[in-house]
Amino acid sequence: MVKPKQYVKNLKNKIKEQRGVFILYSLLRIMVIAALVRSLMLHQYEGAATCILVLILFLVPSFLEDKLKIRIPALFEGIIYCFIFAAEILGEIDHFYTHIPIWDTMLHTLNGFLFAAVGFSTVYLLNRSSKNINLSPLYLTMVAFCFSMTIGVLWEFFECGADIFLAKDMQKDFIIDHIQSCKLDPTGTQQVFKVNNITETIIHTASGDTVTVPGGYLDIGILDTMKDLFVNFIGAIVFCTFGFAYLKLGDEKKVASKVVNGLVLQPEPDTVGKDKNNDSEMTT
Repeated sequence: MVKPKQYVKNLKNKIKEQRGVFILYSLLRIMVIAALVRSLMLHQYEGAATCILVLILFLVPSFLEDKLKIRIPALFEGIIYCFIFAAEILGEIDHFYTHIPIWDTMLHTLNGFLFAAVGFSTVYLLNRSSKNINLSPLYLTMVAFCFSMTIGVLWEFFECGADIFLAKDMQKDFIIDHIQSCKLDPTGTQQVFKVNNITETIIHTASGDTVTVPGGYLDIGILDTMKDLFVNFIGAIVFCTFGFAYLKLGDEKKVASKVVNGLVLQPEPDTVGKDKNNDSEMTT
């Protein structure tokens, strides 16, 4: 467990080394606190809970660095803070998901990119530090890609679960003007029954209420899910392209090297030194 004096010392060193990230973190934290106060004044307690969650999430990078003995690059840490703020404060509280249609798409693309970087970091550090493992660049980038897509799928499971069990609408619906379904086939022979040029849908409930969906048919989440997975795929492919080029070329002046070095997690220098000392002692 880190002592208070050591924690303060580590914090001061980090502020000195990553002043830009600390300024960004401070500004975002102030804005979150302001949003928290606003939510409480307007009696929007769900929004207030979201703000508290964001403040907790802001502490996760430092917690992971301390517990896992890793160093998160300044660029990656700054992107994490901006991602959390954009998703929760701007997206949920300020309703950017509704006001800016591409907001959710943009975040899912970035999510695929970032988690590919996390997957790449995990395997790359293992590959670099082990004498018995020597993975090819293609295999390493494939692992990173699969890791990112797995996280994307798990998130869609979470959204679906929230919609089913908590009556949320995380899997946003689309208005479409045509459908094709075997379920509507009157012959029961699994023929595709097509309905085109739908202008509105009228829903009758058991209680006698009528709900009209103008403009077409309400697709329940499937298109949003597939869109999210597709842009996650694009984000993962983009990072894996940089990662593969970095492993094959290895030139620090290349764009791929700058991107990867700015996003790949690194072990703490002290930890690396201790590992090397332990190895030398064992050899002796």
